[in-house]
Amino acid sequence: MDHFSRSWTALLAAVAGLPDEDFARPSGCAGWLVRDLVCHLVIDAQDVLITLVTPADAEPTVDAAGYWRLVEPPTGDDPLDALVPRLAAAYGEPRLLRFHLDDVGSAAGRAARLADPAARVGTQDEVLTVGDYLSAYVVEWTLHHLDLIAHLPEAPGPPAETLAAARALLERIAGGPFPGSFSDRDALLVGTGRRMPTAAEKAELGDLAERVPFVLG
Repeated sequence: MDHFSRSWTALLAAVAGLPDEDFARPSGCAGWLVRDLVCHLVIDAQDVLITLVTPADAEPTVDAAGYWRLVEPPTGDDPLDALVPRLAAAYGEPRLLRFHLDDVGSAAGRAARLADPAARVGTQDEVLTVGDYLSAYVVEWTLHHLDLIAHLPEAPGPPAETLAAARALLERIAGGPFPGSFSDRDALLVGTGRRMPTAAEKAELGDLAERVPFVLG
């Protein structure tokens, strides 16, 4: 729960601190500008709010790692992927998009803090505890924080503790650890295909080299 709050608070603060001109720069998500990524975060925040008020009585079917499915790398053909840039452009001014994310994002953060970690919720035809659901989202927030600052070297990055938590969950999804020589940031970037491994890194990855990237969906 703490990692969720810290990762989300840091991401919201990073967006709030961006000058308007940065919204038109590329993000770490292929084909998306920073404004498109921020629009996606609005949708993510709405998803969190919806899930936290969707109680379930059934036994959990997945945990934090099982929540994520491995999918093929995005091609840009998905209707939602194509819709997001149009939605982002419709805001017109970065301040309106920034305001909407702060409004909905703050509500999602409050809802998460008030939620019972042991309660069960339903989403995407699965049931999991609130604690596991929020833990899964630490990966989402941390990766998108890295996407946000991919071409913005002056912007603040994710907190060290949430980078470590996201890496630990990615290693559970991968079924094994990334090399100890990899920083948490590099493990996340290489592990999810946001950066190609160098020849030396590929050698260190060993058996994992044939399995990366782990594209989460």
